[in-house]
Amino acid sequence: MYICPHDLMLLDKDGSMTGHAMKAFNQEPEQCWECYACVKICPQQAIEVRHYADVVPLGASVQPRRGSESIMWTIKFRNGNRKRFEFPIRTTPEGSAEPYANKPSAVFNEIDDHSVLFTKGTHSCDMSQFIQN
Repeated sequence: MYICPHDLMLLDKDGSMTGHAMKAFNQEPEQCWECYACVKICPQQAIEVRHYADVVPLGASVQPRRGSESIMWTIKFRNGNRKRFEFPIRTTPEGSAEPYANKPSAVFNEIDDHSVLFTKGTHSCDMSQFIQN
């Protein structure tokens, strides 16, 4: 299953890398975007990552619990207080999103040609903000 947008999570199926069969781990922690995709999808709530200080103060913890319709984020503060936030999740069944549906195929011989940028009608912008020569 594709989870990490940076493709950092790796499953050690036979235990040869971690000493534990079927254990997943982040193969390059310094490259982590901290998007929490892996944390939110884990059915056992077994993944914990460092948290942003403006959301979770030092010494506190946050853990999401994913349901079929929502994600409940529980923040436990250092003093023992808990706050819970619930947010709805996707509106399409997991794995059914087609990000490239109805999009034109890439023309690979034009990738390095900057003169065709914004000329195919796939992107639009207000051209009045640019200086015209």
